Amino acid sequence: MKNKAVFFDRDGVLTNIRDLYYLWRTEDYRLNIDVPECLSILHERGFLLVVISNQSGISRGVYSINDTDHIHDLIRQELSEYGVIITEFYYCPHSPENGNCLCRKPLPLMIEKAIARFNIDRGKSFFIGDSNRDIEAANLAGIRSYKIDTDQSIKKICAEIISFALAE
Repeated sequence: MKNKAVFFDRDGVLTNIRDLYYLWRTEDYRLNIDVPECLSILHERGFLLVVISNQSGISRGVYSINDTDHIHDLIRQELSEYGVIITEFYYCPHSPENGNCLCRKPLPLMIEKAIARFNIDRGKSFFIGDSNRDIEAANLAGIRSYKIDTDQSIKKICAEIISFALAE
């Protein structure tokens, strides 16, 4: 049996970025409103939760892979207090200036990796993002997508996803 999943962009969807371009410092980290509650409900309903994120600050020398992994650890730790498990974090460390990168959104390689690794059913999966790159990557991977404004609550969208899953 295949798994159902919800894919999330990280910055601006799960984490609140306010006026930041890059989120990598511990003191800037904060989950967006309703994220723990919504992810808890999705997790309880059997969805895998997968983060798909461009992190060009790594290749630009603004922050390191360790800094990125530390933010991911903070997200995991905070969400675990709500019984939520993030299945995996996938991120592209390249910037658009790097040229022929195959993993950077809007290309769907990170989504495709998760689909193959975790036996995910595209027809029962969703992507929530805050940029056109996110939506294009989801569309190229054959995943239904929702676009939100940066730092917007995902509560309404999660309710729609749950309604869709219950209707099956």
